[in-house]
Amino acid sequence: MVRHLSLVVLAGVFVFSCGADEITDESTGLPGGGLGGKADQAGIPDGAEAYDFIVVGAGTGGGPLAANLARNGFKVLLLEAGQDTGALLTYQVPAWHTLSTEDPAMQWDYYVKHYGDETQAARDSKMVYESDGSQKGILYPRAAALGGCSAHNAMITVYPHESDWDEIAEITGDSSWSGANMRQYFQRVERNRYVDHTDPDEAAGHGFDGWLQTELTDAMMAIRDTRLIRIAIAAAKEFVDDADDGWFDIVQDTKELLGLMNRDLNSAAPGRDQMEGLFSIPLAMRDGARNGTREYILETVKAGFPLTVRTRSYVTKVLFNDQLDSSGKLRASGVSYIPGAHLYRADPNALVGPPPPAQNVYAQREVILSAGAFNTPQLLKLSGVGPRAELESHGIEVKLDVPGVGENLQDRYEVGVVSQTSGEFALLKDCTFGEGDDPCLVDWRRFKGPYQSNGGVVGIVKKSDTATADPDLFIFGLPGYFNGYWPGYSARAVADAKHFTWAVLKAHTGNKAGRVTLKSTDPLDTPDINFHYFHEGDTDQGQHIADLEAVVDGVELARKIISKTDSMMLFGSFREVFPGPAVSTRDDIRQFVKDEAWGHHACGTAKIGADSDPTAVLDTRFRVRGTNGLRVVDASVFPSIPGFFIVVPVYMVSEKAADLIIEDNAR
Repeated sequence: MVRHLSLVVLAGVFVFSCGADEITDESTGLPGGGLGGKADQAGIPDGAEAYDFIVVGAGTGGGPLAANLARNGFKVLLLEAGQDTGALLTYQVPAWHTLSTEDPAMQWDYYVKHYGDETQAARDSKMVYESDGSQKGILYPRAAALGGCSAHNAMITVYPHESDWDEIAEITGDSSWSGANMRQYFQRVERNRYVDHTDPDEAAGHGFDGWLQTELTDAMMAIRDTRLIRIAIAAAKEFVDDADDGWFDIVQDTKELLGLMNRDLNSAAPGRDQMEGLFSIPLAMRDGARNGTREYILETVKAGFPLTVRTRSYVTKVLFNDQLDSSGKLRASGVSYIPGAHLYRADPNALVGPPPPAQNVYAQREVILSAGAFNTPQLLKLSGVGPRAELESHGIEVKLDVPGVGENLQDRYEVGVVSQTSGEFALLKDCTFGEGDDPCLVDWRRFKGPYQSNGGVVGIVKKSDTATADPDLFIFGLPGYFNGYWPGYSARAVADAKHFTWAVLKAHTGNKAGRVTLKSTDPLDTPDINFHYFHEGDTDQGQHIADLEAVVDGVELARKIISKTDSMMLFGSFREVFPGPAVSTRDDIRQFVKDEAWGHHACGTAKIGADSDPTAVLDTRFRVRGTNGLRVVDASVFPSIPGFFIVVPVYMVSEKAADLIIEDNAR
């Protein structure tokens, strides 16, 4: 039989199914054999819909995992609450990534707390208030879509530090997590298109046949804009011997700049993790357009592997067998889900009124949760797996007391330092970001122009004065006004061609005091999310002070670059407008950072840990302790927040998890 791809609609649910030498029931969209027959596992009703594996969430953890399991012959159901947004320009066009976060087709808006102290929280200019004047929280955009947050992120693809993996190996005693071993998973993911694969030195540590294509923005685009090139050169002068001599030679400085930016940020060369200075930023693009988890999922379906992808399917509970299994553990048997669009209340267009009835689907082998750092702990708790006191306070039957579920919430701290130039950036002055006739969109369709980039001009790696090991600051510059997330921020970010932002990101933060707790037992309600920033968080050995001082160091470096850029302007000026001259002393900057910092790399809420750690939710094979047939594979698994950007580490743990799950199920 010819391999086929079918797309049918079932109760408002999109189902992608494909097969080779199998019959597709067009009334259900399920491969033949998906319904009926006696399931292998006890606890699965006769005639129930069953798969080998059910993966909850088609994001950066679950999407590749489901695809890899199917490519190894297992029958997999991938459930995703969002829809396929791949046809949208907000998905495809790299420069529109800010707009994608507020596109109703994939928009989930969480409102999180940075502090328990409402007086301190009110100092944040991004605070959103309810109609009664109470604090709603700070906007935290997430994507409900095929591909998860890889459908709206900035596509930055940066390998973490080896120490991130070595720490997991050390705390668990499992050497397979060492940095030396983990690089292979990055190589498996990457399809590199910016280094010479024939040069052993350049190619070392890279992959060239993976499913995620990586490219660099054409640096010559920025060089053709006199304002942008001056900004980049001003940044470079902070990292060269003649940084303070004040001279400016556009030809010589441009050559020196390109020499710095041509270094490989993802190199496996010795000393890579200690490198500081300027870099071009690797992006997950294919021919100047976004590519990611979505493409790998659909390529897997199209190739005929036994993967069923069911979108617009919101999972509400993990199902367990009534009796403990022969090993005395709780056995996961499936999930309940509600079919339909716009169900979850993080969606600004969430359904008003009662949802459709839930449906059950079963897993003969395992259920794998990949719903993200907010939804995975929520789902575990609603299923009776979590801290006893919290579950009992909501009247939830405690199936397994796991204190660490929803604890250990972490994020990076980030702030924006925004400047305004008296003229316009020539590269962007004609770009309308989709309003009316957009010549930049015309250029993008011709595989050229500024929309073939996420907007990042240059990235800076810097070790703060308080860092004890690897560099901990990533400072990236991009045209636009970006001071964090608030409703309407994306339109403001691209409203004109006169603003430029240095975004200061603090990696390896020490604060692990954040929590995700239930507001109610309604699975469509969002949880309560509080990061407990800075002084409210971990204070052991003054880590909160070290984090704060590091961000202040980053702001001061950005200001030096702004001042140097202003001195290089032949005509006009380049002046800071946020936080502005009123924030002048280091104490002022400290308060500014405490007030205005944000994050968007939440993780850690179902952490991997040692057998002796009572707060460790998972063992080193991603299994939920005290259960069989239940794992977590997403950003929740990290004991400590890894690297500068979290997407590559999540891709890597997804690949590692696939290996372990295949190995365990082949025994």
